[in-house]
Amino acid sequence: MNTEPSVLIAIPAHNEERYIDRVLPRVLEYGLPVLVIDDGSTDCTAARVAKWPVELVRNPVNAGYGRVMRDILAWSSMREFDWVITMDCDDQHEPAFIALFLEHIRRNDVDIVSGSRYLKSLAGDTVAPADRSEINRTLTIEINHELKGAFDGGITDAFCGFKAYRAVACSALPLDADRYDFPMQFWVQAAANRLRVREIAVPRIYMDSTRTFGNGLDDPIQRLLVYRATFRRELERCKGRLSHLRRPPCVRS
Repeated sequence: MNTEPSVLIAIPAHNEERYIDRVLPRVLEYGLPVLVIDDGSTDCTAARVAKWPVELVRNPVNAGYGRVMRDILAWSSMREFDWVITMDCDDQHEPAFIALFLEHIRRNDVDIVSGSRYLKSLAGDTVAPADRSEINRTLTIEINHELKGAFDGGITDAFCGFKAYRAVACSALPLDADRYDFPMQFWVQAAANRLRVREIAVPRIYMDSTRTFGNGLDDPIQRLLVYRATFRRELERCKGRLSHLRRPPCVRS
């Protein structure tokens, strides 16, 4: 007998007070448990989140995007959810697309459903800041080259945070990246562990071109160097398991 998978929606948040009251009502429409991790916000993010029927975890200081993602994966597995959908809280991930993620989760034939802002054009797409789109394009090419054969046809968006993860499979990955270089480690680990990936198209929405990365990553050259260093380190750590990948785990919709 088929049973409905249990799904958690998890949202990292850092200084998002102006978006909370727009995003959370639309997310809550799905009737799913929602976890918000306030990562050391210095504004009223936590107070605004606390007004909604969601679980709130507060980091006293900013731990970094990668650390929050690792905590989300661990949390979802510990609470015995089958899947966790992650999305940003800055109005750049359209909650209406949660329904599409749920459709693919119910198919139960992949381990990661990965949103892509570049798989195809969608109504409402905006233009990405030049440095972000160029770094994404460059590193996506490098990932596809180095992990050739791991993802059938390759991936088109290395950095989209709108994803669904099979909780047990992804929480078991030995991840330790704390910053925005997290995806560079994650893709290598996904390939090394033969996780099956499907990309789905999501809107490309940029609301605030002044948003920063912090931790020395606002300079595009430095950001590219850090991301590449994490990628190379992970390739070296996983080279034994990457050398004999046998099945292509990426399915295109």
